Amino acid sequence: MDIAALSIAMNQASLSQNVSIALTKKVLESTEQNSAELIKMLETPHPTLGNSIDLKA
Repeated sequence: MDIAALSIAMNQASLSQNVSIALTKKVLESTEQNSAELIKMLETPHPTLGNSIDLKA
């Protein structure tokens, strides 16, 4: 394999790795944001929850 082909192959591998890392970071950020919103939602009590009892049978 000549030097030019080896250089191109190494650059393509590097680019592929960089894209993979960037995509993983975006997924992690999105997951962290979704988790934070879910925790916030679970910590905030519902305004009508527990205020009444349904006695119909």
